[in-house]
Amino acid sequence: MSDTPATPWWKQAVFYQIYPLSFQDSTGNGKGDLQGIIDRLDYFQDLGVDALWISPCFPSPMADWGYDVSDYTDIHPELGSLDTLDRLLQSAHQRGLRVLLDFVPNHTSEQHPWFQQSRKDRQNPKRDWYIWRDPGPNGGLPTIYESTAPVKD
Repeated sequence: MSDTPATPWWKQAVFYQIYPLSFQDSTGNGKGDLQGIIDRLDYFQDLGVDALWISPCFPSPMADWGYDVSDYTDIHPELGSLDTLDRLLQSAHQRGLRVLLDFVPNHTSEQHPWFQQSRKDRQNPKRDWYIWRDPGPNGGLPTIYESTAPVKD
C-alpha cells in the first residue's frame, strides 16, 4: 500500500460549465432551462465530461444575470423547479456525471432576506454580513473610496 494520499477527483476531472439560460431551451420560449440540460446528458457523457458546473439557477431578479440570488432554497421558475433539479441530478448520476451548483453567497440580491435584514438597522445581527459605509461629504462616495495616491503633474 502507498502512503501517498489519492488525488482528489476534481483535480483530474473534465468540467463543462453551463449557463442554463443560454444553453438548451426545452419549452420553446427562447430561454434555456434545466430540462434542456437533462436532454443533453448523453452528449456530455460522449464528450468525456466528468462534471457539470451549473451557473446560478436560483431565483433572482436578474439584475446581474442570476448572480444576484434572492433565494438559495429554490430554482428560478424560468429554469424549472426543484423536481426538475432532482431529475437532473438523478439522470446525471446514472451516467456517472457529477453536478456542481455555482453557489455565490456573496452576491445576494437586494431582495434576499439576508440583505433585507442587514439593512434594517445598525444593530441587526446580519448587519456585518455586508459592508456598509456612511456616504461621503454632500452625499458622495464614502471616504473609504477616495484615492490616497499622490496626484502627478
